[in-house]
Amino acid sequence: MNYDGFDGTGSTFPDMLTVTEKIEDYIIENHQGTVDGAYGSSLGGSFVGLLIQRKRIHINHGFIGSSDLDQTGKFVGKIQATIISNLLYRASKSERGKKRLINALKKGIHMEDTSGMEEMMSDLTMGISHLKKETVYNQFYSDLITPLEDQIDVNDTIVHVIYALKMGEKYEERYLKHFKNLDIHRLDMQHEAWMFDKEWEEPVLDVINECMEMHVKQQV
Repeated sequence: MNYDGFDGTGSTFPDMLTVTEKIEDYIIENHQGTVDGAYGSSLGGSFVGLLIQRKRIHINHGFIGSSDLDQTGKFVGKIQATIISNLLYRASKSERGKKRLINALKKGIHMEDTSGMEEMMSDLTMGISHLKKETVYNQFYSDLITPLEDQIDVNDTIVHVIYALKMGEKYEERYLKHFKNLDIHRLDMQHEAWMFDKEWEEPVLDVINECMEMHVKQQV
């Protein structure tokens, strides 16, 4: 899924709700308003939650891939988004900036082996180098201040959370706060480790495949 500002057209990411509505419109127009499964990590997990919450389209299986689902007020959100967007943008412009970003992430998720992360950061910063700085800021700020309801529960929708245990217990509590009748899959990994540590690629994909295969069997 490409978002405004990330699709190579030179556009700017506006805000979470505007982009969510565009995704909904696309699904309504091209898939009769229903999809079997939707997976999202990080920002993508917020989109999956919003799509389910708003009920304009129907998702049979929504996957939240160890997203933090952080939320805050506008004032704090502006400060956090400014810091993060500056850090990311500088990382896209120089090796020194990239090393600072890796060190910050290393401390944030207590990771000792960053070899895989460095490769992922190279890909990430290369991608960000083509984005407008406003897009990077809007993405983080809008995600922080767009509310996700508590105890979201939609008939015939199952929310599966791939919970990275090393993120900490507060995140499991957060998932349980936002979604009712959760299907939680606990993996002893770091936040989004499957993106930079090949050890976790197969376990994460296995979870998704098992859930979707179960859905197919139920339809037969």
